[in-house]
Amino acid sequence: MDMTTLTAMQGYSGLRAATRAEPAEQAAPGLAALARDFAATLQEGEDTAIAAMTGEADPHALVQALVQTELAVETAVTVRDRVVEAYQEILRMPV
Repeated sequence: MDMTTLTAMQGYSGLRAATRAEPAEQAAPGLAALARDFAATLQEGEDTAIAAMTGEADPHALVQALVQTELAVETAVTVRDRVVEAYQEILRMPV
């Protein structure tokens, strides 16, 4: 196979876009949306807890907000544990 400088440059220039770093918003829009939803759930739970302390929210709304927040945190911890487990499995792979 004859590999000249010109063909190598053309090959590299064609692959340049594939190796360019992208902002997180463009690279994984689903993960960015999940992070925003997670933060919104936590903020909503916090706002409801503050409202319940000042007497502006009923106890049922407080319990519901706390359950949603607890579920969101448990989900985030489970995802984190799975990612760490996958990373450790990759590290155990022979090279």
